[in-house]
Amino acid sequence: MKNLVKLGFAVLLSSTFTTAKAQSTNPENSTLWEVSGNGLTKPSYIAGTFHTMCSSDFEIKSKVMKALEKSDNFVMEVNYTDPAEMATMQKMYQTDKKLSDQLTPAEAKELDKILNDYGTDLKKMDHSSSQALYSLIALKSTPCPQTEMKFYEIELLKNAIKSKKKVYGLEKVEEQLTSINKAYDLKAVIEQLKMGKEYEILLKKMVVAFKNEDVASLYTHFKNDKIMNAKQEKAMLTDRNNNWAEKMPEIMKKESSFFAVGGAHLMGKNGVIQLLKSKGYTLKPVSSL
Repeated sequence: MKNLVKLGFAVLLSSTFTTAKAQSTNPENSTLWEVSGNGLTKPSYIAGTFHTMCSSDFEIKSKVMKALEKSDNFVMEVNYTDPAEMATMQKMYQTDKKLSDQLTPAEAKELDKILNDYGTDLKKMDHSSSQALYSLIALKSTPCPQTEMKFYEIELLKNAIKSKKKVYGLEKVEEQLTSINKAYDLKAVIEQLKMGKEYEILLKKMVVAFKNEDVASLYTHFKNDKIMNAKQEKAMLTDRNNNWAEKMPEIMKKESSFFAVGGAHLMGKNGVIQLLKSKGYTLKPVSSL
């Protein structure tokens, strides 16, 4: 796909902002996990991803690339190679209902002031969806120009396509949109936009944690009340994780699969790893391949 890299901005809609501590000695801290047992003839792999980062920080570890090479197919949160999905994704950013019509004059004035900090204004964004507003947070908090941004899933996808692997999605764009709408209505998004500076600080800590493969800390700090309350966690993580864990067995049963999902989806009692373990699969962190 000639313009594949442009699709990277689609992943901003589901970007996860988390803080992180120093690298833990916990042996289970890994961004790559092997799935075996429970009737599987070949192992599959789950890679926790970091949606967006600057090229100066970007790295895909060799073990991740080797796991992708060993797998028969590549499974993303959303299949960006599906034209119908991409058409739906584009529609998500625009709406017939103006943002200003959903706010009081005072709220609209406040939003316009907030958007100035993001290099735009309410007039330019008035026909945008709240999800499009939410994506501004990731763009602003990533400390480099857009031309220097790297999108983890897109880089993996490019390699999968080059290797002629089949590509699938764990959910539809509309399903993802439903989850985001449940978690963040317009006013909730505006509250998140107000935290612009805090997100910039958090992102720096996230990069360090991801490089250290400290996914346990990523998940723990993800539940920071400023970032996500219990209702939002259920919509953005728990419900989606459960849906994915129902679909993954059938995909793995047919072929060895490489799943790429945001790192915060891995850990916790409702994380993908624990959910698959509860279904009888053996999951172990991969240190090298």
